[in-house]
Amino acid sequence: MKRSFDAMEAKPVFLSKEERQRLALERRQAAVADQRRSALDVLQSLPRPPPPPPPSSAPRDSSSSSHRDPSDRDRSDRDRDRDRDRDRRRDDDSRRDRDRDRDRDRDRDRDEPSRRDRDRDRDRDREHRDRERGERDKDREKDRLEKMAEREREKELEAIKEQYLGSKKPKKRVIKPSEKFRFSFDWENTEDTSRDMNMLYQAPHEARLLYGRGFLAGIDRREQKKAAAVFEKETRAEQRRKFGVEDRPEDDVADKKKAAAAEMYDAFDMRVDRHWSEKGIEEMTERDWRIFREDFNISYKGSRIPRPMRNWPESKLGTELLRAIEKVGYKKPSPIQMAAIPLGLQQRDVIGIAETGSGKTAAFVLPMLSYITRLPPISEDNEAEGPYAVVMAPTRELAQQIEEETVKFATYLGIKVVSIVGGQSIEEQGFKIRQGCEVVIATPGRLLDCLERRYAVLNQCNYVVLDEADRMIDMGFEPQVVGVLDAMPSSNLKPENEEEELDEKRIYRTTYMFSATMPPAVERLARKYLRNPVVVTIGTAGKATDLITQNVIMVKESEKMSRLQKILTDLGDKTAIVFCNTKKSADNRAKDLDKAGFRVTALHGGKSQDQREISLDGFRNRRFNVLVATDVAGRGIDIPDVAHVINYEMPSSVDTYTHRIGRTGRAGKKGLATSFLTLDNTDIFFDLKQMLTQSNSPVPPELARHEASKFKPGSVPDRPPRRNDTVYASH
Repeated sequence: MKRSFDAMEAKPVFLSKEERQRLALERRQAAVADQRRSALDVLQSLPRPPPPPPPSSAPRDSSSSSHRDPSDRDRSDRDRDRDRDRDRRRDDDSRRDRDRDRDRDRDRDRDEPSRRDRDRDRDRDREHRDRERGERDKDREKDRLEKMAEREREKELEAIKEQYLGSKKPKKRVIKPSEKFRFSFDWENTEDTSRDMNMLYQAPHEARLLYGRGFLAGIDRREQKKAAAVFEKETRAEQRRKFGVEDRPEDDVADKKKAAAAEMYDAFDMRVDRHWSEKGIEEMTERDWRIFREDFNISYKGSRIPRPMRNWPESKLGTELLRAIEKVGYKKPSPIQMAAIPLGLQQRDVIGIAETGSGKTAAFVLPMLSYITRLPPISEDNEAEGPYAVVMAPTRELAQQIEEETVKFATYLGIKVVSIVGGQSIEEQGFKIRQGCEVVIATPGRLLDCLERRYAVLNQCNYVVLDEADRMIDMGFEPQVVGVLDAMPSSNLKPENEEEELDEKRIYRTTYMFSATMPPAVERLARKYLRNPVVVTIGTAGKATDLITQNVIMVKESEKMSRLQKILTDLGDKTAIVFCNTKKSADNRAKDLDKAGFRVTALHGGKSQDQREISLDGFRNRRFNVLVATDVAGRGIDIPDVAHVINYEMPSSVDTYTHRIGRTGRAGKKGLATSFLTLDNTDIFFDLKQMLTQSNSPVPPELARHEASKFKPGSVPDRPPRRNDTVYASH
């Protein structure tokens, strides 16, 4: 009971504000009383001073001292009474202070047991907390030591594994020079033509349904203007009735004009603009040019790029060339012609990447002829210096085809064109060059032979075109191409500084390089011989046109001929090209089809030039409706109205496949490509599957499921980790 009573007394007592003020006042009064008492004790302890002697300066007689002034007597009585009151008050204060000290000592004696209990409890709690803290520190130190021991064991195990199994060192990737200095043809954000100043197009992630062009759904601006005009008319009529104003004829006319204006689309208010095809070239805005490039899938990469041409009259080719274009029957330029011709007229170096069958030949022939028309004609004075322009192509057929296309326009301009290809007499070709010509179209090997034998020189050649540059490199013509380019004068190269302006009066070397793909070797040529080139891309590089329907069939080798005969039988009178990989295979397939009753001819590099020309002419003139060929016919050969391309034997690369099927679907016409695929063609499975997927063509289930179609050739797929394998070490 006593302990519980002490615990109750030890509990804290919460005081109110008034009580705290009262206790503070009492403590202040007690402190003042203590000071007074201590001062009084000091005064009492001091000895009293003797009374002062009477003044001797003015001696008085006894009669005068006995008779004192009454006012002095009253003053002394008052002083005595005051001293007596002060002493009585001081005694009362001292008595009160002693009583207070006695009460304080009594309270202190009574609170002493509870204070001792509180101190004892506080010491006990402190000891308990110190004990718990010490135990926690011991546990923490124990955990730290265990973790350190675990890490040491892991390091020891890793060292043992490395000793017996060897360490895995990361293989350092070696960057090839061709990859280190290659051109980058990736899309940049600055080339994004989908951006517009309109806020609706700057937030494409927000779903906004449009009412008309550029307006949110549910708001018809024309109806809103109509309602505003009607409301204004009714308000004006009500005001006139209220104030008694009569209607005037001019007010009715003004109301009719406002109603008519509300009925019409306001070009600024409604933001309705005409299409770029309905505008003149001076009315075209930057936004119109972006839409124009998007419509024709044209993209540029370079600096100071001129505007593309929209039609032939806007091309600045000259009246003679435009008349020749009209006579040839070219109605509308193709996208690559729209983009590349203005660049050639400015003597800019161009790298053209376009789909097969997109009209690349005219894209470099027309600027070349326009350049030649500004030069003096070839005569006896300058014919010994060589031609003004050189065009190189990988195959004889493509060179002859470019010659035919060039002659169509050159005859109207009086420009002489000579082709130099293999399979013909080099002496006759050298004689034609020495007679004088403005344009030479050649294969690289034969042209280099003519240069080495001094049949031809290129002293005044400042215009060079490399058509199908990637194919020339694949066929091993890179040394010949470099030799021809080095034979040209180097004093007229453009400055390497891209910012330097070109002298309009001076003639610079202009280099055109066209290709459907851009391998590293072609990039190496471009870096060496091209100055500040503009890269023109039509569509997607290395992609077949969307006009071609691609069918891939998984077959066995023994089923190919029966499938081929069925496809050709269903073809009727239409033409088809059957591609094989070797000359022997092409001859055998041609013999088999000839026995089956088809009108067939063969084309490959083993035939003479005359035989090849006869085969091509017969196929073009429909004497033969089936052409069995190797990759000689896979690049640039323009045979009109080829309805079907059949890959009897699949090529080893997807680029060759792209060029093969590009023989159909040309000049805006639709085409069909069928490929026979066997399990021996695993090298192309991955790329072929990717190409079929990108072009939204059907992928055979056998191809989609095959392991080779899931990984790029030469790459090693990631193996799953071996977790539960048992490894035995021999002693």
